[in-house]
Amino acid sequence: MQGILLVDKPAGWTSFDVVNYVRKIVATAEGKKPKNCKVGHTGTLDPLATGLLVILVGKEYTRKAAELTKQDKTYEVTMKLGVTSSTGDEEGEKTVVSDTTPPVEAVQEALQKLQGHIMQVPPAFSAMKINGQRAYKLAREGKTVELEARPVTIYSNELTDYSYPSVQFTSKVGSGTYIRSLVEDLGTLLDTGAYMTGLRRTTVGPYDISSATEPSTLTQESLTAALVL
Repeated sequence: MQGILLVDKPAGWTSFDVVNYVRKIVATAEGKKPKNCKVGHTGTLDPLATGLLVILVGKEYTRKAAELTKQDKTYEVTMKLGVTSSTGDEEGEKTVVSDTTPPVEAVQEALQKLQGHIMQVPPAFSAMKINGQRAYKLAREGKTVELEARPVTIYSNELTDYSYPSVQFTSKVGSGTYIRSLVEDLGTLLDTGAYMTGLRRTTVGPYDISSATEPSTLTQESLTAALVL
């Protein structure tokens, strides 16, 4: 079994959960042990996030993971103004910053300022490595995590809804961009603070969420039929 499988990851599932789930189906179909089946993905999604996860099935495709990871992505983002989070999302410790309600023009201006080639500091709770250890592991241990700003590309930020304190926008970004950092930078520009409350990935390179399958509905037959070669 070889190919690319587009999965609509539900909230609460880790990317590894999806890979493991698919691997077991592949193993059953091929009469192998799961550990002997090559299944991977082209970029993680946080457990709280939903949307497009590109799964690679078979050795021919998993060996292409590095090149397929470096693709542009589109996200539907929801953030809350006035409050920050220690993790940049719903899971962290919240701190109230401001009760000021920015006008919609200010929100649109902030979104426009954070477009193009910009410098971005990855969140402390990320998979970035510091001296060989994941940043999130150090952060959870209460250690100070200092990550350097890196160049990223944000092609567009389009406001889709604003009802204070909630802001919804669609962001098309280059590989390596952290949406939680983008949200925090928006909160800083607006002098209100902000954290991400919702995230859905809708495209990865040429692949679109409209062609994705929910993992819980997969069977040997439907998985085989859904593989893109």
